Amino acid sequence: MTLLRMKDLRALSDEELRHRIAEAENDLLRERGVAAMGGAPPSPGRMRALRTNVARALTVLSERSLTARRAERP
Repeated sequence: MTLLRMKDLRALSDEELRHRIAEAENDLLRERGVAAMGGAPPSPGRMRALRTNVARALTVLSERSLTARRAERP
């Protein structure tokens, strides 16, 4: 999984974003398992990139929900 840009994430639908988040969290869980068992991960920077991707996607989702709540206000 590559580093996702905010521009690319904003172009995705909510369902696609949730799918990307679940996929990245699953990969991150696998990487953490390898590290916890004492093994060296094949790509040390991958865990950081996965965490960053999850955080960015969650940020886009929260921005959208905040915008929707503000639009509902009179």
